[in-house]
Amino acid sequence: MKGEPSCPRCGARVRPPGLFSAAWQCDLHGPVPPLQPVVPPSVEALEVVVRRSRVPVWLPWPLPPGWLFTGVAHAGDDRSGPRAVAVACTGPAPLGGPGELVLVAEEIGIGLGARYAGLPGPDPGTELVDGGHAPAKVLAAGRPTALWCVPGAPADRAVYAGEAMGLWLWAVLWPGKAGHLVYDDLELSDLRESKVELDNLPCGALSPKLSG
Repeated sequence: MKGEPSCPRCGARVRPPGLFSAAWQCDLHGPVPPLQPVVPPSVEALEVVVRRSRVPVWLPWPLPPGWLFTGVAHAGDDRSGPRAVAVACTGPAPLGGPGELVLVAEEIGIGLGARYAGLPGPDPGTELVDGGHAPAKVLAAGRPTALWCVPGAPADRAVYAGEAMGLWLWAVLWPGKAGHLVYDDLELSDLRESKVELDNLPCGALSPKLSG
């Protein structure tokens, strides 16, 4: 994924549009919105994604104490704009030790959230959201939003997914015990609509999870 667009589902190099196709192509997954190379976290890089995004750009706001913004990744090209956006944050986990959080908003079928979740994807599936009581809830753009625990994820992380603003919302946390963060009245702001003053956003080093 370094230096050139890749498939949001598998990370393989993708072929640009050409004479016979107007879409970017993955040899395994066919037409995909290209996942753009990740750049070091900065307010300027985040603002570029926010201005062009077709999907929410979720950020915990206010950030939990001690947490930092550690990068943004997006899938889409100059024509479509971002159709999937992942925002990474890093800080002290609720039960001790360092924690990492990647929030993904995406259209159906893209698979970026499933990739970070370590799942085949591309989507968590309707059986998830039809499966009864949701164990976690967050406030997403001021709306109570249910999150379900996604089964089958690797043991090193906790994965939650739900629907917000008609799109998938994934919350992937490392290590698994950091998943308690979504039970702590987490508030998410869509940076396209919110009045978060990004000039005051604390930035850390680029999260390695975005390039994983």
